[in-house]
This record gives sequence, C-alpha cells and structure tokens, in this order.
Amino acid sequence: MNNIKKVAKFVAANPEAEDTPALLELAIALETGSAYSFTKLYELDHEAFKLAMGLIDDWRLDRHYLSKLTLLDHAEIQRAPSIQ
Repeated sequence: MNNIKKVAKFVAANPEAEDTPALLELAIALETGSAYSFTKLYELDHEAFKLAMGLIDDWRLDRHYLSKLTLLDHAEIQRAPSIQ
C-alpha cells in the first residue's frame, strides 16, 4: 500500500486523533502548493511522523514522474507529423 493510502486509512480510522489535522493540512499543502509549518511535523508522534515523511516522499516521486511525462508528451507533440 502506498503512503498516500496509508495516510488516508489513518485519517479515516482516527478522525479525532491529535495528529490527524496536521496530516490533512500536509496533504492539502502538497496538493495546492500552499504553506505548511514544518514545526507541525515535529509535534507528530513517531508513527504519524513516518506517515508524513512517506506522504512527502510519494508526492515528490509522483511529481517527478508527472514532470517527465509532461516533457515526453511535449516531445512527442513536436515530432508528430503535421496534418494538412
């Protein structure tokens, strides 16, 4: 199970947990590019901190592959024959 799903499962299973709001805010910040206070990460318990780090890692990896796909799509468009 990837880390994004693990965070979603944690949030669904622990909606009232102290760490849930910080994990949700992190997910929203990563998706929207909004600011996130890193001090919130240090306030998480060990398991929630590991989930947050995994979420950041998956997000970074997904962004890397997405940018590669966009670059490849652009390259393919440039090489496509023109239709007359």
